Amino acid sequence: MAEPLLKATNVVEMFGGLKAVSDFNMYINPGELIGLIGPNGAGKTTAFNLFTGVYQPTSGHIEFEGDSLVGLKPYQITQRGIARTFQNIRLFSELSVLDNVKIACHQHVKYGLAEAILRVGRYFSEEEEVTRESMRFLEIFKLADKAGETAKNLPYGAQRRLEIARALAAQPKLLLLDEPAAGMNPQETQELMDMIRWIRDQFSLTILLIEHDMSLVMGICERIYVLEYGQIIAKGTPEEIQKNPEVIRAYLGGDA
Repeated sequence: MAEPLLKATNVVEMFGGLKAVSDFNMYINPGELIGLIGPNGAGKTTAFNLFTGVYQPTSGHIEFEGDSLVGLKPYQITQRGIARTFQNIRLFSELSVLDNVKIACHQHVKYGLAEAILRVGRYFSEEEEVTRESMRFLEIFKLADKAGETAKNLPYGAQRRLEIARALAAQPKLLLLDEPAAGMNPQETQELMDMIRWIRDQFSLTILLIEHDMSLVMGICERIYVLEYGQIIAKGTPEEIQKNPEVIRAYLGGDA
């Protein structure tokens, strides 16, 4: 068995006296497509923020490829190979569609500050490569014809696709998707489901997603973790989760 790509062990996150995440344990193997579900306020986005350095755990351990992520800043974790999207779309709204993707590509350029200011050395050749690579991602997500448009002017579904394209441009090993189907109609959700499968296979990615659309989660995830009040109450295959009485209680209440 390969070592887990991401592993969280006994993670606790406290805000004042409130435990947002408590005794949180999770592992994700390379190449898996994993779902993280739970009622509103269960702590799902808090977990994402812990994985990406937005929050630091009060206690516990988070490892990526065997190395601790605790204490690292978000940009350092991105450089390690973790990228994410957000529940509420966070684009550089006043920049062009193309520039949004180029920003993610720029963390991999090798020219220095002086070369950038003076525009000498590797600057032009690497900038041309960044533009080519960014356009490749826009073509994949059917946004190439919108490259010059301001990001805030895109329709909602296109903004979602742009956010995923930008995340992929960071060349991650692990992609975290926070409610990617939010606000989408059934046809857009089905297209998104197909796209998530495709990018996992095409880019040899590992994917962890938060989602409330159960048709999407059950349709593409290989394993699912269920959070309630910051604690994992169930884990297993989609079939096991659908039959789990604790999951049914958490979503429907009582002895449903």
